[in-house]
Amino acid sequence: MTKLILYTDGAARGNPGPAALGIVLTDPRGKEIEALGETIGRATNNEAEYRALLRGLERARTHHATEIEIRTDSQLLAQQLKGVYRVRAENLKPLHIQGQRALAQFARVAIRHIPREENRRADALANQALDRAPVDPKGF
Repeated sequence: MTKLILYTDGAARGNPGPAALGIVLTDPRGKEIEALGETIGRATNNEAEYRALLRGLERARTHHATEIEIRTDSQLLAQQLKGVYRVRAENLKPLHIQGQRALAQFARVAIRHIPREENRRADALANQALDRAPVDPKGF
């Protein structure tokens, strides 16, 4: 079994507005395996959080992970994935379904809500991606 830890963060400037994601994959000892930040177009902050999760799970599969521990500073994302909170927002329902399907591909899944300060690297990657994005004069 190969276990990876996935740190995820989504960012949107405006809600909705230009958005990006940041992910960091580490081994259980904390050694970084992959990190990336990329823009995702216009989205809400919560949509960006889900898109970060989906991108991170996709990358974890390419590294042959069979177990995944997700660490996110989004309480909404963590609680919705655990089934504690219902997904009420229509824009999040398809992303939640995709997330559940992606999680089902792993033999073991753990989801942890962590403080923002423990998620600085993923947050920085998302914000750096937004900073590099060309500015659209119409705000899109």
